[in-house]
Amino acid sequence: MARVAVIGAGLAGLACAHRLVTSSHDVVVVEACDRVGGYLRTSREAGGYLVESGPNGFLDNAPDTLALVRELDLTAELLPSQDEARRRFVFRDGRLRLLPGTPGAFLRCDILSTGAKLRIACEPFAQGRPHGDETIHAFASRRLGAEAADMLVDPMVSGIFAGDARQLSLRASFPKMWELEEAHGGLFRALLARRRRVKASGAPVGSPLGKLTSFRRGIDTLPRALASVLGDRIRTRTRVAGLSHTSSGWALALDAGDSLHADHVVLTGSPAATANLLAPLDPSLATRLVEIPSVPIAVVALGFDAAAVAHPLDGFGFLVPRGQGPRILGALWETSIYAGRAGEGRALIRVMAGGAHDPGFVSLGDDEVIGLVRRDLRTTMGITADPEMAIVIRHHEGIPQYTVGHLERLAAIDTELARLPGLHLNGHGYRGVGINHVIANARALADRLAS
Repeated sequence: MARVAVIGAGLAGLACAHRLVTSSHDVVVVEACDRVGGYLRTSREAGGYLVESGPNGFLDNAPDTLALVRELDLTAELLPSQDEARRRFVFRDGRLRLLPGTPGAFLRCDILSTGAKLRIACEPFAQGRPHGDETIHAFASRRLGAEAADMLVDPMVSGIFAGDARQLSLRASFPKMWELEEAHGGLFRALLARRRRVKASGAPVGSPLGKLTSFRRGIDTLPRALASVLGDRIRTRTRVAGLSHTSSGWALALDAGDSLHADHVVLTGSPAATANLLAPLDPSLATRLVEIPSVPIAVVALGFDAAAVAHPLDGFGFLVPRGQGPRILGALWETSIYAGRAGEGRALIRVMAGGAHDPGFVSLGDDEVIGLVRRDLRTTMGITADPEMAIVIRHHEGIPQYTVGHLERLAAIDTELARLPGLHLNGHGYRGVGINHVIANARALADRLAS
């Protein structure tokens, strides 16, 4: 079997390596940090607080993720989100407003004006797609109207990508949405077509989106289980200083002075980090990778005595559209999303800030960050109590941004890679930022290598 060197022990690298090991490949995983998991990191704090540094779960409708959970014997550890997590809010005009979950609730909701609701009702008659790539905001404005794009879609994009809907490509960021319009000519028509298919099949009509799910001991249960299986195939505290293509495969120069040799190399770091490594080898490919930007994001975890929190925390959390006053992107009410995220009588809130709209936020000092977050929680939720725990987590590279032209960039990158047989790119910088995307892409790459 060929030897594969995987650079990076985040979820993409671990999932790919695990799949290759099950195919009896010789695998080594090289990680510069002293721990595995990348952004999937869970800390246990005094007071029973369980704090996630990045994603807090995945949707349970992804076959590859569920298959991996079964392979790792983690099914009994799965923790579905609570029913309260179905309720989500948007902060507009000075208060939190509930996002509607049904057509009837939509008609009664006060997030959008009457005119905006009427504009959405006209969606079947919206203009067709223009030629070429289109931003998410342009798509939403064209089909649903400008107010819905600003108040609903843009904050949703901030919640997923920490990005700017006016910059991100619809087809690259939400390919299924693009496909719905391509296949049916509109969103309402796509919804009706799906209902007809379900009715004809005799299956109950329900959401295909899945339920947010984590693990009882936190999301880093997944990378820890993968690392346990991989064992000493993982080399932490080991940085790849250089990469060269030889007549017999690939040579990896390590910062400790030794080297590794492999038939295939899988690079799972951010596009920027990968570009730095590849620049001496292929400047053109490195230039393509630099064109995929990332935005920085700060995660601020605050723990409170639940009795001191004025808001009932009866939902998933809230998002803040731009121009509404608060600087934060939104907040997750973790103790309402999952059971056991804090000790008895305590409430855990995680706040997101920074991103494409406010990249300088992550450079502020801890005291200023916490002060700004507390100010915005006072504005949005009426919380005046002092937190008993406050943690600031910074992701300076943050979340990759699939800006307009992203798919064309990926095609150009694939063309460049064809000249470097045995070199492969994987990770959330290319074809999906979520946990489910990363796992599916990693396993698909491993299967291609195995065959």
